[in-house]
Formats: sequence, structure tokens, C-alpha cells
Amino acid sequence: MTDAAIQYAGFWRRLGAFALDALLYTAFTTPVLVALYGRDYFTWTASQESPFAVYGLADLLLTNLLPLLAIAFCWVRWGATPGKWLLDCQVVDARTLQPLTWKQAGLRLLGYLVSAMLLYLGFLWIAFDRRKQGLHDKLVGSVVLHRSPDDAGESLEHLMRGWP
Repeated sequence: MTDAAIQYAGFWRRLGAFALDALLYTAFTTPVLVALYGRDYFTWTASQESPFAVYGLADLLLTNLLPLLAIAFCWVRWGATPGKWLLDCQVVDARTLQPLTWKQAGLRLLGYLVSAMLLYLGFLWIAFDRRKQGLHDKLVGSVVLHRSPDDAGESLEHLMRGWP
């Protein structure tokens, strides 16, 4: 497949997918954290001086380790997290367009940290790159594809053809 035939997922689509993933994961973990630690859990978290403070083992697992494992699993198994899937995106190896390996998924997660530590410029890079790659994509050789056809450039008349 030539580079011209590939449709890359852009910055806003990927940001939307990230927001959906965060919303879905928060909806899943919030009731569990409240059941385990009570409603004061969120007050406790907000009052801590250190952003790395941990309330307990379940807190550490649910807010730090499980999301990373879930993201890597989704990339390797399905090529997309739920948010990326809902927005028709797929994370693939940039050279082969095949699913990521576990090694690539792990390194891509580390690349997320690097992208964030650089004032999030590693993510902003997506908006300006020809292949819509962030720093984390460049580091491991991945791209995010937009899999469905985009009808945004079509006229309303064209889209309405065939309707009653």
C-alpha cells in the first residue's frame, strides 16, 4: 500500500479517542475505588502534596498499572483501545501495517511518558507531522490509521443521492 493510499488519524481524532478512553476507564474504576476506599478517596487524593501518592494496593493497581496493561493489551490484540475503535482508528507498525508486538506496545507506552514529559510536545507533534506520528510513534515505528472512509469532503447532494 502506498503512502498516498493510507489515511492517517489526525490530532483531533486521536485526542478524542484518548478522551473517550479516559472517560470509559474512569467510569469503570470510580465505583470500584469508592467501594474499596469510600467517598473520601477523592478528597484524600486531591489533598496530597505528591502526585505520586498511593492510597493502597488497589489504588496503585487500578490507577497506574491496570490502565497501562489494558492499553498495551488492546493495541496488541485489537490494534485499538475502545476510544480508538469507536473513532475508527487502528495502531499498527509503520513499516508493515501489521499489529504491534508486545515489545512495540511496551516501548510505545514508555514513549507516551517521554512525549508527556516534554511539555506534551510529543503529542502535539501529531498535528504537524506528515504521517500524523507523535514522538512515541516515531520512537517505536508505529502509525495510527483512520480505517473508515471520510465523507467530510463530499457535497451534501452527493451524500443524499439514493435517499427517497
